Amino acid sequence: MDVFTKKRLQVASITYWLLLAYIVVALVWWFIALQRQNHQMANYKISELKMDDPAFQSKYMEIVDEKRRHDFRNIGEGSIFLVVILIASIFVYQAVRRQIRLQHQQENFMMAITHELKTPIAIAKLNLETLLKYSLSEEKKQKMLQATLQETNRLNTLASNILVSSQLEGGRYRTAKEELDLSDLIKTAINDFKNRFPERLWQCDIEPEIDINGDPLLLQILVNNLIENAIKYSPKESLITCKLFQKNKTVQFQVIDEGPGIPEDEKKRIFEKFYRIGNETTRTAKGTGLGLYLCKKIVEDHNGHIRVADNLNRGSNFMVSFTVKHTHEQ
Repeated sequence: MDVFTKKRLQVASITYWLLLAYIVVALVWWFIALQRQNHQMANYKISELKMDDPAFQSKYMEIVDEKRRHDFRNIGEGSIFLVVILIASIFVYQAVRRQIRLQHQQENFMMAITHELKTPIAIAKLNLETLLKYSLSEEKKQKMLQATLQETNRLNTLASNILVSSQLEGGRYRTAKEELDLSDLIKTAINDFKNRFPERLWQCDIEPEIDINGDPLLLQILVNNLIENAIKYSPKESLITCKLFQKNKTVQFQVIDEGPGIPEDEKKRIFEKFYRIGNETTRTAKGTGLGLYLCKKIVEDHNGHIRVADNLNRGSNFMVSFTVKHTHEQ
């Protein structure tokens, strides 16, 4: 969170708590005033009684009981008002902070999406202009075409993430669930990444013929986002591990990297929409903050669960679990 946003949150928080303190003080003052008035009225009524009145004792007790009832009423009403004010204030405070954070994340998203769109377009344009203007060797042509294809794939992934995220959130995406071979889907995705990033080291342990019921496009986006996330945040010479296995009625897919890892207090927040670790102006890794949010949304739509843990050595281990109706025959 940048300095400007922190200052806005501080100003909003200070103003809010000052107003809340004023309201609580006013409530306490109202309670004291009512209690004082109640006691004064009781004392006045008692002073009006005549000692020689045969009904003095009963009238006195009646005044005392009335005073006690008013005390209980004032305490009850004051307590209810105080509890309602405190609950409402906490709710409003959290809502305002969430709104400010969301606005900040949306601003970061616009910065990131602008960069994410301009960079691949500029690279692809430069490569194509170079191919048109100069006569290059076949090897250089292939490298430039491969680089252009990679940037085009980035644009395609970005567009798919934005479109599918919007459709899922708005309830406009029609999920087409069918029985599919998850093993084959993941192997195809890994082979595609191996072709795109031949310099990367891979370790794949994909159990064959694991079938689940799901949407092929959404599951493809899920797998691609997790693997691309591992590539993005880990050193080029490090190992990326992909595992798929089934135990009883649970299918688990893991993508393990050897990057810097994720701080403990950030592990839950990384699945929030637009949320990215670090400062948008100084961050070097590419991204929009939609990938992991979309992963969580897809997994939940398939009645699954996603979480992240630390890798044993260093890095992160993203684990996706699905429950299937039938067990895999070994």
